[in-house]
Amino acid sequence: MGVYGSAARADRRGIGGAGWTGTPTPVRRVWAVGGGRRSRRDDKGKLVKRLRNRGRAALVAAAAMCAVAAQPGLPGTARAAEGPSPYVFDPGAERVEGAASTSAARPLEAGSTYRGSIEPGKKLFYRLDLDDAKNAYVSVTAVPELGSSVDYGDKLTVTMQDSDGRDCDSEQARVLSSSDYPHPLTAYATRTLDGKEYGSCRKAGPYYVIVERESKPTSTQDAWDLELRFLSEPGLATAGPTEAPEGWPSASPEPPSGAAGKREGGAGFTTAASVGEGEWTTRIDPGESLYYRVPVDWGQQLFTSAELGSSQGDGFVTGALSLAVYNPARGLVDGAESLSYRGEQKSLSTDPAPPVDYANRFSSAGQEKAMRFAGWYYVRVSLNPEVGEKFGQGPHDVTLRVTVDGTAKDGPGYDGPAGEFSVPDDGLEGPDGGNTGSAADDTGAMKLVAAGGIGTGTVLVLGLGGWMLLARRREAGR
Repeated sequence: MGVYGSAARADRRGIGGAGWTGTPTPVRRVWAVGGGRRSRRDDKGKLVKRLRNRGRAALVAAAAMCAVAAQPGLPGTARAAEGPSPYVFDPGAERVEGAASTSAARPLEAGSTYRGSIEPGKKLFYRLDLDDAKNAYVSVTAVPELGSSVDYGDKLTVTMQDSDGRDCDSEQARVLSSSDYPHPLTAYATRTLDGKEYGSCRKAGPYYVIVERESKPTSTQDAWDLELRFLSEPGLATAGPTEAPEGWPSASPEPPSGAAGKREGGAGFTTAASVGEGEWTTRIDPGESLYYRVPVDWGQQLFTSAELGSSQGDGFVTGALSLAVYNPARGLVDGAESLSYRGEQKSLSTDPAPPVDYANRFSSAGQEKAMRFAGWYYVRVSLNPEVGEKFGQGPHDVTLRVTVDGTAKDGPGYDGPAGEFSVPDDGLEGPDGGNTGSAADDTGAMKLVAAGGIGTGTVLVLGLGGWMLLARRREAGR
C-alpha cells in the first residue's frame, strides 16, 4: 500500500512569541531646589534615579534579547528555553467548569471554545440549547501533564444526550498499550438530524454533553485540563442524500516528491501550523505533540504519513511515534500508534480515507463517517518520551508527508453560512499569513522570514543601544 498503508497494525482506534514593541519611557527628573543649591536629600534622590535608570536600561536590554530570541526566523530558540509543552490552549477560551448534574450545567455557545478540568472518576455536565434544524458537534481534548503516569485503558468519554436521558452519540479516546505515555486525547459527540424522520435527539430544546474520565489506580491522579469546542452545522437548503456512497478509491497515491519544506508545528488545535500537499520537516522533543492543519475540500482525499528520523543511541521503543488525523469538528478520522523504533528511520501512516462527501455521515464505518464535511483537517504527531531516554533528549527530526488527491467539487448547498465546514477562497493561507502551497516554495519563504526576523531583532537591539548611550551621556552631563 506504499508509505500511506500498512499490512498489519495494532488496534489504534480511540487515539485520541512575541517581541518587545513600543518606545522607551522618557526619564522624568524633578529636582528639589532650595537656597540656590541642592541638599544631601537632592543628591540622594539623584543617585536613586540613576540607579533606577540603569535598572530600566538593563530591563530594556533583556527585553531586546527576548525579542530577538522570539523571532520566527530563529526556530527552536523558544523550545530550547522552555522545553516541550503538553498543549497550548485557545487563548480566547472561556473558563467553564463542568457541573455535577444536569440541573446546574452551564450552557455552551455555538462557535465558542471553553476550558475546564476533570479529575479521575468524575462525570461532568454541560448544557446545549439546540434548535431542530442544525447539527451539533462538541469536541473535548484532555491533556495529561508531561511527566505524569498514564496506563493502558485510561480513557475520556464524551456523550451527548437529550432531555429524556437518551444518548444521541458517544465516543471514547483512550490510552493504548502501544502509546501509554501522556499526550492529548480528543473525542467528540454529535447531534445529527440528517436522514431521520423520527426518533430521539431531533426536537429543539436542552441537550447535555457528558464528559467522563476513567484512570487506573496506577496512573497519576492529578486533574486533566480540558478544551471544549462547540460547532453548529447548518442544514441543507434542499433535500440531500440519505445513504452513504457505495464505493471510493482506496489505493494510496505516490508520496509527494520534490524538496521538503520546513514547518514547525503548533502545540494545539488553535495554533496548528497550516500546510498543503508536500513534504514537511520539523523537530520534536520527547513527550511533545505537534499539530498541523490541511485544507481539504469536497471531493478530495487526504493521505498522511510521518517519518521519525534516525538517531544516535541504543535501545528499542514500542509506539515511538503517534500520528492522528481529525476532521474540522475535531472528530477522529484515523490514527496510527504502532511504530517500533531502534534508531533507524521509520515511518507510519494513517489508513486511506474516502473523499470528503456529505453522504459519508450515513456510513456505519467511523473513519468514513468522519469525512463528512470540507474544511481544515488536523494532523497530530506525538513523540514517546521513552525515545528521549534511549536516543537522547533531542529534539528529533520528523518528516510529515501530505497528499490531497482529487479535484475540489461544489458543496452540498447549506441553508446558511458553512463557517468552519468549508475551505475558504484563501484556504491556502495559513493563520500566520504564510502560504501553504508547496513545500519547495515554503522553504524559500521561511528563509525570507528568518532573514526578516534577524534584521528586525538587530535593528531593535541597535536602536535600544543608541537610546541607552544617549541617556547615559545626558546623565553624565548633569
